[in-house]
Amino acid sequence: MGKVVMYASVSADGFIADEDDQPGPLFDWLASGDVPLDGSGALKVSQPSYDYIRPYWDQIGVTIVGRHVFDMTDGWDGKPPSGIAHVVVVTHRPAPEGWDPEAPFHFVDGVEAAVAKAQELAGDRTVEVAAGDVGGQVLAAGLIDEVRMDVVPVVFGSGKRYFGSVHAQHLLEDPDTVIQGNRVLHLRYRVPRRPIWAGTRRSPR
Repeated sequence: MGKVVMYASVSADGFIADEDDQPGPLFDWLASGDVPLDGSGALKVSQPSYDYIRPYWDQIGVTIVGRHVFDMTDGWDGKPPSGIAHVVVVTHRPAPEGWDPEAPFHFVDGVEAAVAKAQELAGDRTVEVAAGDVGGQVLAAGLIDEVRMDVVPVVFGSGKRYFGSVHAQHLLEDPDTVIQGNRVLHLRYRVPRRPIWAGTRRSPR
């Protein structure tokens, strides 16, 4: 069974979009280099970023997103982004009226069920979970194996938080990957499946 990875580009103060759901300069690093990241020719990054990101992208089998992202993108017109095979949408609502039932999108109620469905579809490939409210819920449920951040040198001040509405503390392991690219710092943290610390600290006796 593949890993479950929470991932997004993020501002230095922890936001994945501003208050209006706009990413601002968070994706500028994807056009800051001279190494093509895919066949479109639109994405060009530094060599260190390519060496880190391309193998990761090639391992993704399924992406999990929330209904908000699905609606904002108009469901990518029924075609999963970046060549991914399937998208699992966490939602309490059914598919939009007129939605093509053959499109590789799966509408699931609840994050636990969404992860189970995604892992079934992905097999030994990676399940990617979009950061934000859904990603934070999956983390709180203890179902995330890795947290990946592409940290961009910008401060938003407010907006959509990388970890969504998570309030309890979750200790991550020390970053096992720290890579400097052009206008981005790539970080990867392993996540203990049982949180080392969450809740109210008690005084030692």
